[in-house]
Amino acid sequence: MIIDTKALTENYRERVQRLALFDPLFDLKRKKTRDNSGNIIDYHSLGLLALLFFFENMLMRNKKTGVKELAEFFYEINQGEIDLDLEGFEKAARTIIETFRPPGGKRNFRKFYNWETRKEEIVQYSILKAEKSDIKNNTQYYTLDEQGLELVFATKEYFSEFQLSINQLVLRKQLEKGEFVSALRQIDEMAIDVQNLKDRIIKIKHEIQRNIISDDTYERYKKIIEDVNLRLNRENEEFNELRAFVRDTKERLEYEANEEKDRKAYQLILDIDKELGIVHHQHNKLLQESIILKTSALQAAQESLYYVGIDSFNFDQEITSRLISSPLPVEASRRLIEPFLFMERFETWSPLTVFASQRIESETKEQNSYEFLEVSDESSIDEHWDILKKNFRTVMEMILAILGDRKEITLKEIVEYIKESEEYRPLLNYRFFYDFWIILHQYSPLVIDKTEKEGRDIFVEVKNLLKGKFKIITATEVEGIIEGSHRFSIGNIKLELEEKNNDV
Repeated sequence: MIIDTKALTENYRERVQRLALFDPLFDLKRKKTRDNSGNIIDYHSLGLLALLFFFENMLMRNKKTGVKELAEFFYEINQGEIDLDLEGFEKAARTIIETFRPPGGKRNFRKFYNWETRKEEIVQYSILKAEKSDIKNNTQYYTLDEQGLELVFATKEYFSEFQLSINQLVLRKQLEKGEFVSALRQIDEMAIDVQNLKDRIIKIKHEIQRNIISDDTYERYKKIIEDVNLRLNRENEEFNELRAFVRDTKERLEYEANEEKDRKAYQLILDIDKELGIVHHQHNKLLQESIILKTSALQAAQESLYYVGIDSFNFDQEITSRLISSPLPVEASRRLIEPFLFMERFETWSPLTVFASQRIESETKEQNSYEFLEVSDESSIDEHWDILKKNFRTVMEMILAILGDRKEITLKEIVEYIKESEEYRPLLNYRFFYDFWIILHQYSPLVIDKTEKEGRDIFVEVKNLLKGKFKIITATEVEGIIEGSHRFSIGNIKLELEEKNNDV
């Protein structure tokens, strides 16, 4: 197999520049300054803390961060680790800032040999940049420069966790620009990412089998697996979209492959389709593995916790010996063995009797008979059905009043309107308001048919209200949870009304 050296050394300068971002931290590590106790100050870790300090202040939009503020942060977080007073930390803060941003306005740089251009080159980078200054107090403030942010992100754990997702985004951009050679190389990197994910899932599986010895450990691994499964699902959706995009591109190039350039592009897209399919297949196997891990492996671990508890419990020592060797009172003995006795069972009792009306009997009359609740008769069901139909019509009338001339609206808008309305506000406390949306979503699309027979059609009143005006009602689930009242919440739904065409 011949290695494409040109592709291998492509963007060599950018890679060196990313490596050079870490140089200031290693320059700090080489410093041998000592604290008041004679111990060498760990400038390397203080440098990383300084980066996180400036990053956090950027998030809080605090632009007044200089030597004094950084020194106070070091003094507060120190808690006796380094033997320095506030003045000592101020000197350390000044040293760190001068390392990240050399005095005199010069930028950090690194000389290197560029294997792509075959020349000696220099890359420059800036970790900190000057922000506003306080002339009155002779104070200069600083903030992270763009490459300083890159350095902070490079130290975060999610940078490697989401490498496959990042490569998917890069691949999409390359395909859109027609950079098919680079896209093939990107797919090779994605294959490595998938292999790393596979190794991690295998490692998690082994750790579950070895390490789950408590409920806390079980919950921690459960969360890890859920996170992995969620990320794999998102990546799988992106793979589906990428493959659809590749197929569309392949079909388009198939009809345009007349010239030599087009034929090469068509051959490349065929290779991309094949390689991407292989990587997607491997990734899909990981997704299935994570689902199995989420169900069977965790369930087995939970069961093992139960049996560990049983094995560690010695019945003879904990119960039998305690009862025989110690002269316990009868009541105390009963309490000791009570957890191991059967629960009281009463075969003739039905849970439905909880809802039965209470009987008022004479104290002298004994009543030992128990009866099951009877199912409601047909007439009472029909009466409830009629009430529900009218309630649904009331909800629809309110929706039409809120809609006005519009043809679509979301449940979120309706609830917000109801909360501001004295007339409609009580509706949010009734269950039928939420039943209306749930059942409508199940029936969607609901066709307004003139020949519809009433029968058990729960929306018959709604259809009668809309006849002659609209043809179809569509209810589609959208993102968001609506808190109607302290008792009820429901997923957000988009309602669309399609007007009836009277010309047809």
